[in-house]
This record gives sequence, C-alpha cells and structure tokens, in this order.
Amino acid sequence: MAIQHAVLALLADRPSYGYELKTAFESSVGPQWGTINIGHLYQILERLSRDGLVTSERVTQQVKPDRVVYEITGLGRAELDRWLGEPSSRGGGFRDDFFLKVMAAAHTGEEAVLRGVLGRQRAYLLHELRNLQQLRTAHAQDPIVTLLVAAAARHVEADLAFIGDTEDTLLADGAASLALLRRPTRPAHPESSAG
Repeated sequence: MAIQHAVLALLADRPSYGYELKTAFESSVGPQWGTINIGHLYQILERLSRDGLVTSERVTQQVKPDRVVYEITGLGRAELDRWLGEPSSRGGGFRDDFFLKVMAAAHTGEEAVLRGVLGRQRAYLLHELRNLQQLRTAHAQDPIVTLLVAAAARHVEADLAFIGDTEDTLLADGAASLALLRRPTRPAHPESSAG
C-alpha cells in the first residue's frame, strides 16, 4: 500500500509523531492528493508497528497529553528500499466507472445516450484540467507538487483521448456501430401447455 510506504519514507528522515506526519505528508504531496485522515494514519502506524517496520515510544509532555513518537526500524528501511526498487502497477487495474458507463450507454444502441455520457465526462475533465492548471500555478515553487499535478493532468488527458477514441470507434458512422452492440432480444419462451 503506497501510503504506508510514504509514511516509512517520512520516518526515514527522522522520528515523528502522528500529527507531524500528517502535516508532512500533506505538504509533501500537495493539495491534489488531498488530506489524510488522522484516524487512518494512526491505523497505518499501528500496522507498521505490529509488522516490526517502526517502533514507538511514549513521550511525556508537561502541558499536553503524552505524545507517541514513531521511528523506522532496519526492517522498515529494508521494506522501503524494496518498495522503491520495484515498478508500480495500477492498483485497481483498468477497471473504471466511466468505462462501464460507456459500455452501458453503447449497449442502449442510442447515439444520444452515448453522446450525452461522453459530453458530460468531457466537460468534467476539462474542468479538472483547469483546476490542475491553477494548482500548478499556485504551487510552482514546489517541484514535488508540480510533478504530482503534472501526473494528474496526464491522466486527465488520457481520459480525454479515450473519449475521442470512443467517438471515433462508436460514433464515426452514426448509430450503425451502436446497433451492432445491442444485445439481441431473446425469443419469448413458449408457455408450456398442460394438456
């Protein structure tokens, strides 16, 4: 899981505690990734500790409640090195909600339905690209955030290209291609007669 490895990477710099890790993670990856839930982060830290990848030490504070400080172990560094040394595959494969919508719209055999699905998705993606451009401008001084935003923009551009491919494949000759996709209607089953 990528987040647990990102936490290990942050701990490889120096020991840290939950809220400090949350802040470091969010500032490192920028706003495009989004926030990390502190409860989820503590679950990750607990799992890392249970697996022997980090250790924890309770530190007493005068005014505030005790703080738990986490430190990466040798096993944790080895796991981080292993993760960094292997290529990343798409986590969810190529399963995608939008692809399923395209399939469903195409199987209606109605050109207007498919054009509507594609048009709404294109408008949404173009809006996303504008937002990403604003993020890129706002965080131009941070190379990591800039790279993350650029990667997100490339994903959006790939989705836009898929919309173009879909139009070229299924709408180039009007509804003729869509008619081929329509499932044939089943013949009605003859009622059995008791005689």
